[in-house]
Amino acid sequence: MMLTTKPAIVVLMPSALTLARKIAAVIDGEMHGSRARVAGADVAFDDVKTHVQALFSQGRPIVAVMASGALIRMLAPLLNDKHSEPPVLCMSEDGTSVVPLLGGHHGANDLARSLADALHAHAAVTTAGDLRFGVALDAPPEGYKLANPEQAKAVMAELVAGASVTLNGHADWLTQSRLPFADDGRVTLTVTDQAHVPGPLELVYHPQTLVLGMGCERHASVEEAIALATKALDESGLARQSLAAIASIDEKADEIAIHAVAAHFGVPARFFTAERLEQEAERLQNPSDVVFAEVGCHGVAEGAALASVGADGALALPKIKSKGVTAAIGKAPHILNANTLGRARGKLFVVGIGPGSDGWRSPEVSAMVTASSDLVGYSLYLDLLGPLAAGKARHDFDLGKEEARVVHAMELAGEGKTVALVCSGDAGIYAMATLVFELFDKGGISDAAHRIDVQVSPGISALQGAAARIGAPLGHDFCTISLSDLLTPWEHIQRRVKAAGEGDFVIAFYNPVSMKRRTQLAYARDELLKYRPFDTPVILATNLGRPGELVRTVPLAKLNVDDVDMLTVVVVGSSESRTVTTGDGKTWVYTPRGYSGKADTAMQKEAQQ
Repeated sequence: MMLTTKPAIVVLMPSALTLARKIAAVIDGEMHGSRARVAGADVAFDDVKTHVQALFSQGRPIVAVMASGALIRMLAPLLNDKHSEPPVLCMSEDGTSVVPLLGGHHGANDLARSLADALHAHAAVTTAGDLRFGVALDAPPEGYKLANPEQAKAVMAELVAGASVTLNGHADWLTQSRLPFADDGRVTLTVTDQAHVPGPLELVYHPQTLVLGMGCERHASVEEAIALATKALDESGLARQSLAAIASIDEKADEIAIHAVAAHFGVPARFFTAERLEQEAERLQNPSDVVFAEVGCHGVAEGAALASVGADGALALPKIKSKGVTAAIGKAPHILNANTLGRARGKLFVVGIGPGSDGWRSPEVSAMVTASSDLVGYSLYLDLLGPLAAGKARHDFDLGKEEARVVHAMELAGEGKTVALVCSGDAGIYAMATLVFELFDKGGISDAAHRIDVQVSPGISALQGAAARIGAPLGHDFCTISLSDLLTPWEHIQRRVKAAGEGDFVIAFYNPVSMKRRTQLAYARDELLKYRPFDTPVILATNLGRPGELVRTVPLAKLNVDDVDMLTVVVVGSSESRTVTTGDGKTWVYTPRGYSGKADTAMQKEAQQ
């Protein structure tokens, strides 16, 4: 899933850095730079063709400071559908020209004009409709939907050939264009919120003036809800493309059926408090004392529809109902912005940023952070996000304030915000994801926080980072053990260390020491020496993926607690783990895939088959 449309500004040479930063500031972009040549980019890449093709495939808008011919050749193999292509622009390195190459009617032309105005450049817009008529008929402005985009090409061809236009309905963006209007125009443009079958050479635009209010029983049928919503539109004769949102009471913020209807029609779901819905009581056509007794307002479907369209709006369809669902339609006299209606279901992204470096942070995590309005986490972790944190509301917490941190993140999401709870390493390994679900299970959060949408995204753990830096010590069975007795009784930790020693697991020790806790790692060392050789390799990895990174290997018998700090992960090999030195003099650690020669035997058998 792609959560962001933040433009990627691709820069290949350091001489283009100043311009790239200006572009990023104008369009709120993210700077992507060649790792070999450009320092200080938000995202570094090794191969420009591979990177640009990946951005294009993800639907990311691209502004490349490079030769347009080179960019065209890179993207040529991917060009197959103009309706799904993201905006792609080239800008000359001297900043004088900006050329929208692809996605002209999907934002590229507007981006080009914005850049040209801000940077005193020339926008080389070549789209025929934009140049001649000052309007892109296949890309109406926000708040309008074109019902039949497949006819736009034929209509534009007629207009360019000299045909005139008849306008049915009204829209300022059309009347203020340079289109040749006439009462008997060969081309027809219709603006209506009614369902309408287009005629030949007719484009139909539906203004988003409608809101479908819905109520339902808990765990209502998705199929039933979609069927009733469809029936409401059919009975009213209104166009589904004119829907701006689906609205309901906030108690239904986590109701699957409501969100399924919103997804079916491709609009957001928005929610109101019972108090706000009750303010519409006098305008309801079907008030219910039963509903009031249950949820605190006299009508959910009609109330949500009316609250959405405002005091100057009205019901276009009073409440209809099925077994477990109700629906009503409100109509406003103006375009509605769904983002201003009620509030969205809050979203909590629980993300693992790995050790913190850009190269070890997944694209999904970066997309989630970018999509968030608020960031919650330990101050150091938020700092590690660098430019990704720019423009976000930060909620910094000290180390050790884990529960307060998570509660705060969940309550922010309960207010309808999109929140990233930022963890180092992997969010589900000794981190905050577990606490999120503990709070769902045991309580300690508000009802609104209980209804939020949660998504957990993995990160590279300290265990994985340490293993990758030193070779392949996790080639066979392994486990992780935290040596912190803050939440786990020490006797339980002792039992696990002993069991891991008896089982001959490779062991990654998290939280090996603290300022006050110095004896647990020494105990683990001494206990494991009962089960494995004195020269068993032990990996000490400190500041993984960050400045000051240090990875070294010592024999188990010589493991010194004073060589370990709070930023170190300790990986102890099994009895089969080995070291090998390559020709460049570097020593690696690996654990064979099989024990006592079994791997070699298995390979021999495979070769014989």
